[in-house]
Amino acid sequence: MEEPFASWSEFNVAVAGAGAALGGLLIVALSVNIQKIAESRGLAARAGASIASLILGVALCCAALIPGQVTWGYGIQVLVGTALCAIVVVRSAVTVHRDAVSTGYRRYSAERIAMFAVPPALYAVAGVMLVGLSGSAGLVIVAVGTILAIVTTVLFSWVALVEVLR
Repeated sequence: MEEPFASWSEFNVAVAGAGAALGGLLIVALSVNIQKIAESRGLAARAGASIASLILGVALCCAALIPGQVTWGYGIQVLVGTALCAIVVVRSAVTVHRDAVSTGYRRYSAERIAMFAVPPALYAVAGVMLVGLSGSAGLVIVAVGTILAIVTTVLFSWVALVEVLR
């Protein structure tokens, strides 16, 4: 493994494993309250976007571990993954907004959308940086986006397990 990826290998291994486990936890959390979540289009959309952001982070950590990876090639992988995730995120954002308008919780829609939209936005910035000349800085932004995806997924897991029942 070549620099700059070699210095990130332990981080990527740890995050790939932790993120995959957290993705499983979110699926379990959703299954516990699936009826309540299925009744709310906004909650289901938030769940999908949260999973997409997290799993993209896991996939990017795994891709960074591929032997012989070059920075610009990884940047292309980040951009392609982000584009696919963006489809889920945009559709989810529209659904969350529509749900918020119909339920009267409109003032919270921006916060709810930001929780799952910020990590992919960071991945997009990182992808551009990786394809360009700022490879090492791009890896830092991927790491920040992945950590943020983990944090927001944990927060959404709490919503799916506890807040849904209130």
